[in-house]
Amino acid sequence: MKKVNNPDKNIILVIGPAPIALRNWIIDRKAKGDDRRYFNLQSNAQKKEILDKCREVFDQVLQCKFSDPDSIRKVIKPFEKDLLAATSRSEAKMWYFANTIPHIPYLKTPTAQSLKWSVDKISMRKRFKTYDQSITPKFKVLKEYGRNTITEIEKNIGYPCVVKPSGLAASLLVTVCYHQEELEKSLGKVFKKVNILNRVYKEFQSKDTPTVLVEEYMEGDMYSIDGVVSARGKQYFYPPVFVKTGDKIGFDDFFGYLQMTPTKLKKNSVDDMEEVAGKAIKALGLRSTAFHAELLRTEEGWKMIEIGPRVGGFRSELYMQSFGLDAAANDIAIRIPEKPVISKKAKGYSAAMKIFAKKEGRIKSVKGVKKVQSLNSIVSMKQNRKKGDMAKFAKNGGKSAFNLILFNESRADLLADIRRIEKTLIIEV
Repeated sequence: MKKVNNPDKNIILVIGPAPIALRNWIIDRKAKGDDRRYFNLQSNAQKKEILDKCREVFDQVLQCKFSDPDSIRKVIKPFEKDLLAATSRSEAKMWYFANTIPHIPYLKTPTAQSLKWSVDKISMRKRFKTYDQSITPKFKVLKEYGRNTITEIEKNIGYPCVVKPSGLAASLLVTVCYHQEELEKSLGKVFKKVNILNRVYKEFQSKDTPTVLVEEYMEGDMYSIDGVVSARGKQYFYPPVFVKTGDKIGFDDFFGYLQMTPTKLKKNSVDDMEEVAGKAIKALGLRSTAFHAELLRTEEGWKMIEIGPRVGGFRSELYMQSFGLDAAANDIAIRIPEKPVISKKAKGYSAAMKIFAKKEGRIKSVKGVKKVQSLNSIVSMKQNRKKGDMAKFAKNGGKSAFNLILFNESRADLLADIRRIEKTLIIEV
């Protein structure tokens, strides 16, 4: 018999920042007759303009001090009996969710500890290594560095290697080093940014000192795979997504330049990918959550880059365009809990692109916008940087100048439009 949920429990609580894709999804659901209530729990320090945008969508926007348990409890108590599910979509603010979980004990959620392991790159690597060393690259944890440290890295990891600050989201300060001079420069730059790291650790209420991860650079093609995992650990995978990073097109940077689905991977390769991602999920103890896993396809097999307890960036749009798969709905369903609805039959090919200026500096002009907007494959185009704004690379904390979503029934036609975008959209600094 199908389980019937209590109709009195009808509040979906979104904890922390609500990205525009999620806000648009809620608007669409309500237009289709969804009578559930959507609440948003934000930080007391959140900017007014962001709160105002959320108030246009959510039934209620509430605020608390996430480092203060009494503050969280006080805000949640008036409506706790009506809570149906709770979710979070922000990697950088996942600690908000972790700190909220003790105050919503009767909901299906991940454990607070699993969330902390998932957003801290060093903890994640250690968990991977303990569970199955074959799925993760060699790595070293640094709290400081000197000549001896450089020697140890060269001996135990070698070149090229990747420097990653622990606890920072996206591609901030992530660099690839091919020789000693680059490694020394990269480490010097990272350790000068201890104020950023200190702020992150303060938010996590951690007494640890800032740490940096140096790991083996793995050669191969990058892919991602999303899905959901139930309260009992059953894993549901979506189709994989091919990812081309900035370094593959000439940038000294690691941002996700292009994501595209469906891929040309064969079934046995997808099965192997799911097996490795599944091990990563178990290593972190993830449950009752969506997940976004990033992997490399190497000569030695699939290797984990990282995994996050959330829907991946642009993945809701890509999966909906190509497969009619509603990742946002499944993210909530798995927490109610209800069985997710997963379609893997492709309707066509979709892609997401992040466009950065090729140099850092103040933007002098942006050309080709109207021509790009007229392309057949364009679904949406968001401009984040305009003339007069500063252009910075992702590794230095910069934001993409443009975000684009594309779809075409023909793979060849989609690739042709991607090529036209690369040739037409010019950002001069």
